[in-house]
Amino acid sequence: MRKQTNILKALANLRKVDDFSLPAHYNSTNRMNSMGIALEYFVKDAFCGSIGLKDVASKDKAYSEYLSYIGNANNPPDFMIEKGDAVEVKKIQSFNSGLALNSSYPKNKLYADNPLITDACRQCEEWSERDIIYAVGVAKDKTLNLLWFVYGDCYAADKKIYEATRDKVLKGIQGINSLEFSRTRELGRVNRVDPLGITYLRIRGMWGIENPVKVFDYLKIERKNSPSILAIMREEKFNSFPRADREFLAGNGFVARAIKIKDPNNPAKLISAKIIELN
Repeated sequence: MRKQTNILKALANLRKVDDFSLPAHYNSTNRMNSMGIALEYFVKDAFCGSIGLKDVASKDKAYSEYLSYIGNANNPPDFMIEKGDAVEVKKIQSFNSGLALNSSYPKNKLYADNPLITDACRQCEEWSERDIIYAVGVAKDKTLNLLWFVYGDCYAADKKIYEATRDKVLKGIQGINSLEFSRTRELGRVNRVDPLGITYLRIRGMWGIENPVKVFDYLKIERKNSPSILAIMREEKFNSFPRADREFLAGNGFVARAIKIKDPNNPAKLISAKIIELN
């Protein structure tokens, strides 16, 4: 039987951390990728209570006790909590940088029928839909300056909004009679580009979204601490967590404030939410 964790437990674990330097020993030839991998491990450690463990094997054992799925570099999400939320970790270079989502459009929820997730993710446990958290970190000189956890339904619109735009693009390409087009797991492919019919053009979406610092600037959030650690979620999501976890946070330096945020599907409508941050 796996142990239970959630975003509130992750925040509580982060409260115990004194050194927010990201480890630099994960294998990568590219420094940015190395820092991104380090942030992924750090976030997983926060959820699994394994930040103090030094070797990767010990961390992996801890992950197996809390997580039902750990992803890869090419498919969302980065990991899923057993019977809990999915988490997508994004490292950005500055407070103004956008999030590169590549072929995956922003998600308000993660759905099991999403063609971009792996069969391993789809079959790791019985599920059809789950909440998704975007964990966004800013690191300078290998030290974490900001770590925000934002739920997808506070951040992204319904999937039909993005799919409608994708389908319009595809329809436009398919309408070019001189092209031989076929659908793929990406946006599509144009076949037989040259006279020999041996060259093809892959069409791939490269999605991006503004980072939460810019998206929620209207809340006038003060970054009191370094790193700035906070979470934004709908009020009903906050209330769904165990009372013990909510009360523990309140007694350990965190403040949960009631706020109103813009509905991602209709900014004219405000929805009740909670922001949890270090006092």
